[in-house]
Amino acid sequence: MANKQRILIVDDDENIAELISLYLVKECFETKIVYDGEEALAAFESFHPELILLDLMLPGIDGYEVCRELRKTSQVPIIMLSAKGEVFDKVLGLELGADDYIMKPFDSKEMVARVKAVLRRSTAPKPAPKPSAAPQNGKFVEYPDLIVNLTNYSVIYQGHTLEMPPKELELLYFLAKSPNQVFTREQLLDQLWGYEYVGDTRTVDVHIKRLREKIKDHPSWRISTVWGVGYKFEVKQ
Repeated sequence: MANKQRILIVDDDENIAELISLYLVKECFETKIVYDGEEALAAFESFHPELILLDLMLPGIDGYEVCRELRKTSQVPIIMLSAKGEVFDKVLGLELGADDYIMKPFDSKEMVARVKAVLRRSTAPKPAPKPSAAPQNGKFVEYPDLIVNLTNYSVIYQGHTLEMPPKELELLYFLAKSPNQVFTREQLLDQLWGYEYVGDTRTVDVHIKRLREKIKDHPSWRISTVWGVGYKFEVKQ
């Protein structure tokens, strides 16, 4: 029997944490519950979770700081949980490196669906060492100094493997496979987030910002903003 995927639940509300655990255990996940930020950082080292459900309002170290600390060394998927619905809070969480954001109170089926969706993306085959030396197979796009391979979820930028969360890679691939085609934020949300995403279009802006921090404009191509419309992968003719 395959090992169960491990999920770390971080929430200071014992009832909510136990309820989340119950739903996930029924879906054959292994769970561990902790109730504050310090416990979360310690449990990450000992439990080695494949995904973290992280409440924002925690005693001591809050969820934002936990996320910031984890992102210094790990790309483990993080889904933030919060009763705070302001756009600023969602955007801040995504900018810190969270993969998704769920509002409380949430529907149990939606929560489980989001967990499975994030895990599917994060457990896609990882690139082999020095993939730039190997031929590309499967779904990929190639431009000068850039290869984005959706089959093995690898990005080779300027001859080096670039670490990138799955959702950023999917966004880059989607834009790059249709050069010079403009996509609205709504179209990108619909195409890439799969399920009925309840977030707002600022989610796309945050992911574009993170891509631009890693991949700079090239003389032959760039990720371009079409003001008032959306984004495109601009390739010079």
